[in-house]
Amino acid sequence: MLLHRILTALVLLPLVIAGVLYLPTKGFALILAIVIFLAASEWLRLAALVTLKERLLFLLVIVFSLLFFSYALEEPGVDLALFSLVSVGWLVVSGVVIQYHPERSPVFGKLTKALIGLFVLVPTWAALVYLHGYGEQGPELVLFAMSLSWVADTGAYFAGRQWGRVKLAPHVSPKKTREGVYGALLAVGLWSGLLIWLRPETGSALQILLLCLVVCLVSVIGDLFESLLKRQAGIKDSGSLLPGHGGILDRIDSLTAVAPLFMFGLLLLGGGK
Repeated sequence: MLLHRILTALVLLPLVIAGVLYLPTKGFALILAIVIFLAASEWLRLAALVTLKERLLFLLVIVFSLLFFSYALEEPGVDLALFSLVSVGWLVVSGVVIQYHPERSPVFGKLTKALIGLFVLVPTWAALVYLHGYGEQGPELVLFAMSLSWVADTGAYFAGRQWGRVKLAPHVSPKKTREGVYGALLAVGLWSGLLIWLRPETGSALQILLLCLVVCLVSVIGDLFESLLKRQAGIKDSGSLLPGHGGILDRIDSLTAVAPLFMFGLLLLGGGK
């Protein structure tokens, strides 16, 4: 399993980096739309959408939502409105995750889970595509946003494995610990120096550091939220498309929270294009 995981990462990582850096924004948007569509196909299991009508309707709404925002984001003010609303939404999700208990918390119904799928997947696509076209350094900013979730996951894994004692959310993901979160925050805090160095116009060093730390915390929530939904659905992995990694959703769970919040932070700081 570990070998499959490593081999898959070695194949995918260069492809992701090359695609982000060398594709034009429209090409990147198309490839990312395919990835989001595959993730939406996996969401069908999480939402227990089993009939052909339910599945087709959900996937069609995803496709039309992507098309809508590909045009809507060109209108003034839509970008800030969308990403601010999604960021507030993730704050609400944080409360749901933190207070979750299988005996006291309600199980989400099909419609609720379908709407959650729209909330999770569509803004991820919109944020990454908008970020890719955010000036000459857009592709590099996309890679940095992606790397925040990777660095946070890595820091959490090693810190949790070495020092993990106190469970973070035992009813959602028993293996995650508070010490792992501290490791993620430390790793991301150090990693934020890269953005401070390469793009100082983003904001002051303190502003960039705080943005990255907040994004790190929300990345943990993104991971936990998918774990919560998988637990309710009674499945371990969202899919089996990526050997050793599970499904697409299992790989982008943190990124779904990171991308819109990071884009909102850049707009809020006013870092110019």
